[in-house]
Amino acid sequence: MSYRAEHFVRGFEEHSPVLGERVFIDPSAVVIGDVGIGDDSSIWPNTTVRGDMHRIRIGARSSIQDNSVLHITHAGPYNPEGYPLAIGDEVTVAHSVTLHGCSIGNRVLIGMGTIVMDGAVIEDNVVVGANSLIPPGKHLPSGWLYVGSPAKPIRKLTEGEYSYFSYSATNYAKLKDRHIAALDT
Repeated sequence: MSYRAEHFVRGFEEHSPVLGERVFIDPSAVVIGDVGIGDDSSIWPNTTVRGDMHRIRIGARSSIQDNSVLHITHAGPYNPEGYPLAIGDEVTVAHSVTLHGCSIGNRVLIGMGTIVMDGAVIEDNVVVGANSLIPPGKHLPSGWLYVGSPAKPIRKLTEGEYSYFSYSATNYAKLKDRHIAALDT
């Protein structure tokens, strides 16, 4: 059987996911509704990407790892515009992360078990340590390591950490290609 990521997605009402080139979606993942996923990105086992009441956009060469939950904040009387979920390019979202109606810039690493809540903004070039909490509406400026619950800036990023963003993106792009090849056999 030939692997086709479209097998693992489904529409909801008038919206269907739109996938870029060479996207990998693990067969155990769920991708629903108004979702766009950029070229060479990957959605790993048991991940839920649910764009049923607002849009979700994931950039190119981004990796959403096992057991993560991606959702939105719907428009309603308490939040007339709602909050879509936006994830930039070369973002690594580690295992068991919850991203809910927030905005993630380019070249960001979000550590395992982290929760990023409604209306939060993480700028480009940020590392968020494992098990951190980014509260609703919090803004994390570029160039820092943030840790804690709630997350606080700990220190400026090192040159090595800046180069790690592209390394991680390349590593997961190669790994997803191996998984696609294994499913094609």
